[in-house]
Amino acid sequence: MWTFGRKIALGFSLSFLLLLVMGLLSYRGVGKLADTSLRVSHTHTRLDQLSSLIGSLRDAETGQRGFMLTSQEPYLEPYRNALVEIPQQISELRRLWADNPEQLKRLTGLTPIIDTILELHKDRIEMRRQAGSDDAVQRSVKLGEGKRLMDEIRRRVDQMEDSERSQLKQRAEDVDSVVSDVRQIITLGTLLALVFVVGAGYTLTRALGTQIGAAVRHVQRSSAELQTAANQQAAGARESSTSMNEITTTITELLASSRQIADSAQRVVSIAEQTAAAARHGEGTLQSAHQSMAGMRDQIDLVVDHMLDLGRKSQQIGAVLDIVGELAEQTNILAINATIEATVAGDSGKRFGVIADEIRKLADRMAASTKEIRSQIDEVRGAVNSTVMATETGSKAVEAGARQFGEVTTAIGQIAGMVGNTTEAAREIELSTKQQATAVEQVNIAIANTAQAARETEASSGQTLQTVSQLAGMSRELLRLVQPQQTAA
Repeated sequence: MWTFGRKIALGFSLSFLLLLVMGLLSYRGVGKLADTSLRVSHTHTRLDQLSSLIGSLRDAETGQRGFMLTSQEPYLEPYRNALVEIPQQISELRRLWADNPEQLKRLTGLTPIIDTILELHKDRIEMRRQAGSDDAVQRSVKLGEGKRLMDEIRRRVDQMEDSERSQLKQRAEDVDSVVSDVRQIITLGTLLALVFVVGAGYTLTRALGTQIGAAVRHVQRSSAELQTAANQQAAGARESSTSMNEITTTITELLASSRQIADSAQRVVSIAEQTAAAARHGEGTLQSAHQSMAGMRDQIDLVVDHMLDLGRKSQQIGAVLDIVGELAEQTNILAINATIEATVAGDSGKRFGVIADEIRKLADRMAASTKEIRSQIDEVRGAVNSTVMATETGSKAVEAGARQFGEVTTAIGQIAGMVGNTTEAAREIELSTKQQATAVEQVNIAIANTAQAARETEASSGQTLQTVSQLAGMSRELLRLVQPQQTAA
């Protein structure tokens, strides 16, 4: 595709070429005109030289006649000057006609006649000097030899002049032809240059308008597309801001739930510690019973009471564990929802997604710990039931109770260990809930930062939309300047 710069370069190149051709033709015509003028001047010089030669011959004849009539030497002065000038004039004519063999031939034929007439003038002058009378001179003149020679010289000189004038006429015609050609070249060249310049200017102007118009329309289309994208970006930013607000509300609720879980975990720890104290107390009671078998029945009743209390407390622990399990399930559901919201938020929600995943893991750990505690509580219940049945059997048969005393002591030791494990699990739940609360607070901060970024993105989208509107207005103004008629239409 030809660019505008290349089109301008082509226009100027063709104009320069046209002017160069005109200049060369004009220079050639002027050169021919100068050469022809030089030849015309050269011809006039030869004609002047021929006239000078005839004049010198006339001066020689005049001087000779004056001396023949008066016998006075001063009359010979023109004759003597002619004798000096005539050879020089003939030599000059030979030089001037060096490029014209025909004229040289005529001059060569004329030279002996001139020498003859000069010799005749010399003989007459000598005769006049020697004779000293007019009769001898008159007899010499009457012979008519001088007139015949002079007529011959004039005839030959006329031929030479006629030839030169013919050349002069031909060269004048050549001058007229060259001048006419130069005028035609200049006129036609000027007209062609004007037509070409006007056509090139119109073409370049139209091409410039077309190219700039196309570029401006492309800018307008791009501005429209960018404006649409800016609107979509602004809408997306508003939706992101709304989503962030919803996520903030959800996180606030999750933080409240985490705090409730922490409080429940603290209560579980307290109940587990009480259970551990009761288990230790039961172990001490068994040791006292081992020291005094006499009060076995009363101690067994006391153990039964403690076991019943332990069963109630185990049921309380089971209820608390149900609450913890429900909280773990709710936490897991909230973590899954938070992960989904983070995925929708894109890059700005990556950090929130990581934190939500950690919360889900903590919820899974809490659920696993709850299951483990439930299993241990079930074991405690089983042990309590076994102990109650054992004590009832012991009330019927003390001997059998004595034999099974060691087994009861072992079971109480296992209960104490299980209660210790329950206490550790409750502490882990408490620590996990505290970590969960801390993580939720971090998520809340991250969500606040994300919401701020979304608001900044929305503001930036508004500025982009304003800039695009200004760009569209500028493109319409530029199109109106380049193609006012099309814009008006």
